[in-house]
Amino acid sequence: MTGYGRAEQTIGDKSALIEIRSLNGKQFDLRMQVPAMLKPYEFDIRSMLSEQLERGSVECIFTIKQNGVARVVGINTELVKAYYQSALEIANELNADTKDLFATILKMPDVMTNTNEILAEDEWLQMKELLQAAINNLHLHRHNEGKSIKEDLLLRLANIETQSAAIVLLEPNRRQRIKENLEKLLEEKAGKDNYDSNRLEQELIYYIEKIDISEEQVRLKNHISYFRSLLSDKEKSKGKRLSFLLQEFGREINTTGSKAYDSQIQQCVVLMKDELEKAKEQILNVL
Repeated sequence: MTGYGRAEQTIGDKSALIEIRSLNGKQFDLRMQVPAMLKPYEFDIRSMLSEQLERGSVECIFTIKQNGVARVVGINTELVKAYYQSALEIANELNADTKDLFATILKMPDVMTNTNEILAEDEWLQMKELLQAAINNLHLHRHNEGKSIKEDLLLRLANIETQSAAIVLLEPNRRQRIKENLEKLLEEKAGKDNYDSNRLEQELIYYIEKIDISEEQVRLKNHISYFRSLLSDKEKSKGKRLSFLLQEFGREINTTGSKAYDSQIQQCVVLMKDELEKAKEQILNVL
C-alpha cells in the first residue's frame, strides 16, 4: 500500500501541483489539504481517491498558485454597512475615536474576497485529469514495490518448504526414538520382565498416533500452494486473504512444534516461525 504519486500542470492562469502519499493501513484513511477554490469539488476528489486507492493511510495535498495575474477583489458592501453601523453605535456610546473605523472594517472577516478563487468548470475538468495522473503515478509506485514484495514472499515460502521437507525426513527417526525412550524408561521403573510387551506395543501405537504431525505438514503444504496461487492471481485486492492464510500457516507450524518432542524438529519449527513473521510483516504492505 505504500506509494507516492505526483503531478504538476499549468491550468489557465494557475500552476497546480498534486501530491499523494500512501502508507500501510487496514482501512482507507484520507487526509486532504485543498485550497478554497476546490472546496466545492471536495466530495468528488474524496470519491476518486477512495474508489481507486481502496486501502491505506492516504495524504493528498493540492497546491495552486496564481501565475502573475492581478487579483480581482470583491467587497461585500452589505456586510461592510452592517459592520460599520454596529461599530459606529458602540464608538458613540464609548466616545471612542472613529477616525480609522472604516479601514478597520475592511480587514474584518469575509468583507473582501478574491474573485479569482473560483474554479471554472473547464479548469475543474483539467484538475480532475491532473488528479488522475497523480493517482496513476502512485499506482505505478505501488506496482513496482509489489514486485519486490512478491519476490520476498516467495522466498519466505521456499524457506518454509525447505524446513517442512526436513521435518518429513526426520519424522521416522523421531518415532523410533520416542518408542525406544519409552521402553527404556519403563524398564528402568518397572523392570524388563514386569510388563506386557504386547500391551506396550498397543499403547505406543496409540501414543505415537496422537503426536503424529503428518496431517499438519500436509495442510501446511496445501496452504503454501494456495498462497502461491493467490500471489499469481490478477485480482487487485488480496492482502486480507493472504494475511488470513498466514494465520493458518502459524496454526499448523505451532501444532507441529507442540507435538514434536524432538529437538531437531523443534529447530526446524523455530526457523519456520521466523520466516512466517517476516512474511506477515510484508503482507502489511499488500493491498
